[in-house]
Amino acid sequence: QVQLVESGGGLVQPGGSLTLSCANVGSICRIYRMGWYRQAPGKQRESVATISNSGILNYSDAVKGRFTISRDADKNAVYVEMNSLKPEDTAVYYCNLYCPVTSGDYWGQGTQVTVSS
Repeated sequence: QVQLVESGGGLVQPGGSLTLSCANVGSICRIYRMGWYRQAPGKQRESVATISNSGILNYSDAVKGRFTISRDADKNAVYVEMNSLKPEDTAVYYCNLYCPVTSGDYWGQGTQVTVSS
């Protein structure tokens, strides 16, 4: 059973940086994609960044050039380094693991990121 544990959210000033971490402490499918999504109040959940287990990266236009996603395959973990944060980055950030063979779609509990002065 996949179990995703997130950490690293918090309050940061505009222009600041945060790094979010997500570890899968359960079982894992052989081929998978991990990533980060976010949901701001009153808005739909949106993709932020994803990384496949072959290393293919995807970023939303809103974060491209500011956020960097990476993965530690040995630890079954994924990270997102967020730089030059803006107030519009404020949201609950969710870790996701997707197994395309089984169509299994798994979510972490979410971690709040607030960008405010």
